[in-house]
Amino acid sequence: MTFLSTRLESNVPADIAPSAAALPLLDRDHSILAFNWRVFDWACRADVPLLERLRYLCIVSSNLDEFFEVRAEPHLSALKVRDQQGAYTAASFERMAKAIHELVERQYALYNEELMPAFEKQGIKIVSHGERNAAQRRWVHQYFESDVKPLLIPVGLDPSHPFPQVANKSLNFIVRLGGQDAFGRANDIAIVKVPRALPRLIPMPEKLCGKRRLFVSLSSVIRAHLDELFPGREVGQFSQFRVTRHSDLAVDEEDVKNLRTALRQGLQHRHYGQAVRLEVSAGCSEYLSDFLLHQFELPEGALYRVHGPVNLVRLGQLVDLVDEPRLRFPSYKASYPAQLQPGHSIFEQLKRGDVLIHQPYESFDGVLDFLREAVNDPQVLAIKQTIYRTGAHSVLMDLLREAVRRGKEVTVVLELKARFDEEVNINWADQLESIGVQVLYGVVGLKTHAKMMLVTRREGKVLKRYAHLSTGNYNPGTARFYTDLSHLTADATLTADVEHVFVHLAGQSRLPRLNRLWLAPFQLHRKLIEKVESLGAAAAAGKPTRLVAKMNALTDDAIIRALIAAGQKGVKIDLIVRGACMLPAQVAGQTANIRVRSIIGRFLEHARVFYFREGEHEELYLSSADWMNRNMLRRIELAWPVLDPTLRQRIIDECLVAALHDTQGAWELRPDGRYERVRSTQGRHGPGVQEALMGRYGQREIRGG
Repeated sequence: MTFLSTRLESNVPADIAPSAAALPLLDRDHSILAFNWRVFDWACRADVPLLERLRYLCIVSSNLDEFFEVRAEPHLSALKVRDQQGAYTAASFERMAKAIHELVERQYALYNEELMPAFEKQGIKIVSHGERNAAQRRWVHQYFESDVKPLLIPVGLDPSHPFPQVANKSLNFIVRLGGQDAFGRANDIAIVKVPRALPRLIPMPEKLCGKRRLFVSLSSVIRAHLDELFPGREVGQFSQFRVTRHSDLAVDEEDVKNLRTALRQGLQHRHYGQAVRLEVSAGCSEYLSDFLLHQFELPEGALYRVHGPVNLVRLGQLVDLVDEPRLRFPSYKASYPAQLQPGHSIFEQLKRGDVLIHQPYESFDGVLDFLREAVNDPQVLAIKQTIYRTGAHSVLMDLLREAVRRGKEVTVVLELKARFDEEVNINWADQLESIGVQVLYGVVGLKTHAKMMLVTRREGKVLKRYAHLSTGNYNPGTARFYTDLSHLTADATLTADVEHVFVHLAGQSRLPRLNRLWLAPFQLHRKLIEKVESLGAAAAAGKPTRLVAKMNALTDDAIIRALIAAGQKGVKIDLIVRGACMLPAQVAGQTANIRVRSIIGRFLEHARVFYFREGEHEELYLSSADWMNRNMLRRIELAWPVLDPTLRQRIIDECLVAALHDTQGAWELRPDGRYERVRSTQGRHGPGVQEALMGRYGQREIRGG
């Protein structure tokens, strides 16, 4: 990794603007959409393997689904209010809809004009009904009769059969029928729900494929046989459709006696929240689309006519169905953490110094081995851990259950309100409580987003603590493709702070003074602003200063204003923000000292790293928190210092300097809110940060070819 520097250069003076508060911030929703354009760019790149390009295309669709589920409702609600003021107005809805329509149109153009033709050249094709030969049609008909038709219940609409409940993101057909029903009535609209239990892509038998790999979509199978679902009626106009609903759970925690029960009840209604988007096939008639818009009480701008599969997310099944290594990224096998010696006690190693694990370049197995040793060690008396996202099937949770069976005190602070993981976490709460784990749900009104594990071990006549702190989740699955930092320590001061936080979460008692940790919602926001303001004061006094921060999102107004003011006083600031960023960088005379870049790559950049330098004094913090208002004031979050100079320099090199030199997946934010790809000044791309770190740590294994 020749481009990794060992020094973050000092500040460059800039013109001082009159007021940081005077500069308008960028729109958050449009910044989120700009992030999805950057992901979409990877689907467009010819140097990205074909199956991976399709995967990125599906990721964009999945991101848009979540955007609508969480962010669209206020825009739609604003359409119903007169004399609108504030962020959400009819104009804001129109701007948002225009931007999303453009992105969706580009997605389907790429899908139809580049990706599908490229797959066909590779002998891979999704065969439509019109392209099937007689033998293939016979097989599809047999599949329809045996596997599909028994699961379909067409619903003809009339006064006793009103429009059915349509679940969030479910695929359906709407059909306009001619003739009369069995009772002589001319009810002309019917709805057919596509079963979620069936795969959306079905491989054809080899004997029907020749030397190719052919697939049929479930929607095309149903479409080809719609007339068989309505005997005696004429099938006229029809279309696939899919409605997206507002799905952010809202529970008044102050007004419920049992949060788990209230959330479980709320989950039952999540699939039927307010409609916010309607997707239909491009050929859907206005009669049918107007009918659906009326049913879902949606404006015209919420209608998306798509030239292809109505749900591109489910097309990701093709990536899993095609076993063709040359169409994927070369396989990557993470190395075991360099600082850990396999077969040796991790506790003994931590007595000699802290350990850093850089995931996914180094394996999450190091974290699991730390917990596994704690479970198996008879001297370990207690294990405490926070859980935000761990997945439905988790080795880690199995280890915690084994710890209980071995007689250890196990406490889990399990966040029930982790968005879209609520049901999984409720199930884990049930299972853990049933075997004697002390399960806590954090603090009313706050999400517990901090990632920490504390092990208490008897050593002679004393009890010694060991801790794991992380920027990411305790999820072995996402640990393979999220970049995060795990920090293992036996530092007595830091582990005592972690113990205080667990006691606070359990008893909700007054938090004692913490020596090393910054905890939200108490000190974290204030401490960050104080650090930024301190650098600003030092720069104004002529001292060399530097601030580099890496995170997923920057939307907190107070922090942004503090950064702008510090930059105006001469602090050179580099922000590495993967997703939404509301700070307008590089504005002449205002934010000329602030650069913002975003790294998009093979892995999802997830680590939060904050670096501050004043003169020769430097500090570096890791954190679970992004610089967002919700993280600062409505969550339990941690930030902690890395005091070991060697580990601190390693993080600076691998997470900050490397990202600031990246010319593969880096984008820079321009003053008008647009992002531009970073180009190499040498005319060719050097290694990207992720590629370089894979080369440093990984065990490459390239299959096929």
